[in-house]
Amino acid sequence: FKFLYPLDMSIKEKIATIAREIYRADGVTYSEAAEAKIDLYTRQGFASLPVCMAKTQYSFSDNKLLKGAPTGFMVSVDDVRASVGAGFIFPILGSMPTIPGLPTRPCYFDIDIDTETGEITGLM
Repeated sequence: FKFLYPLDMSIKEKIATIAREIYRADGVTYSEAAEAKIDLYTRQGFASLPVCMAKTQYSFSDNKLLKGAPTGFMVSVDDVRASVGAGFIFPILGSMPTIPGLPTRPCYFDIDIDTETGEITGLM
């Protein structure tokens, strides 16, 4: 296995390399929030982590309406998050919902049915 970029590149350089070489984008734009997170993660010493892009599955772009492998587009980075324990930075391209992680103790432990009354407890 070989990374597409040297790990000592900046976070922005890694994102731009992936956008250009894999997605065939003309460039990358960043929201203010994404710029702030990149600065934060760099100051915290996480800039050498690899980058794993989160984007729509419908296109190589960040726009699900640009089907297939378009060219001549800009990738929009709306947010950047770090999975430091897993060892990577993941930019969120365009508007993309993410799901939260699961709790360490599943909530079903607190749900019960009173067999006498049929009342369910622990749902709220």
